[in-house]
Amino acid sequence: MNTIHDNLLAIRNEIETIASKCKRDPNTIELIAVSKTKPVQQITEAISAGQFSFGENYVQEGIEKIQYFKKTMSSQLLTWHFIGPLQSNKSKLVAENFDWMHTIDRFKIAQRLNDQRPTSMAKLNVLIQVNISQEASKSGVAPEEVAGLVKQIIALPNLNLRGLMAIPEIEDDFGKQLNVFTKMQKLLHSLQADYPFMDTLSMGMSSDMQAAIVAGSTMVRIGTAIFGARQYL
Repeated sequence: MNTIHDNLLAIRNEIETIASKCKRDPNTIELIAVSKTKPVQQITEAISAGQFSFGENYVQEGIEKIQYFKKTMSSQLLTWHFIGPLQSNKSKLVAENFDWMHTIDRFKIAQRLNDQRPTSMAKLNVLIQVNISQEASKSGVAPEEVAGLVKQIIALPNLNLRGLMAIPEIEDDFGKQLNVFTKMQKLLHSLQADYPFMDTLSMGMSSDMQAAIVAGSTMVRIGTAIFGARQYL
């Protein structure tokens, strides 16, 4: 049975191989270990293997882990990404504890995060979630609405808008995966003409990481391939 250390090594090697094939620098692709539902013992194993960026979907669970590692680690090595849907009444908790917020899909959430971000902390890095597959059941802004939301968010002084995020419809065919991710890449490129500081594409999970990297992803969110099957609380 592979250890978390083994799994991380395998994924890093895979990222490097994919990047090399499409002539990308693997150092421009950040691996986010999706640690939702995973105990602190497994996160500690990942840290020991050199993994320092973690993604959480559930606010309270994520905060408990953040606080645990603040108390147990001598230095603040870790970066915490909130990657789940966010209810308005939980925005203050994200604003006060996380380093990144990936799933902004309306201005109300952005405004609350801005107003609730402590001035003693660095600006909150944020991404706009795009419903690139146009699924009725998925969160995210329609592609044609992204530019308008960008204009609103960049006026907020406590947020640092970094780019876009997507969770496309599940698809096994590589060509179809690549087609959807390429739409995200083109959308970001179109925005960069006016907003060159937008440098991040958060897309790609265990099942579609290769297509995401080929299409320009700068952050891949990997859970199962690192920690094993999901454990529900």
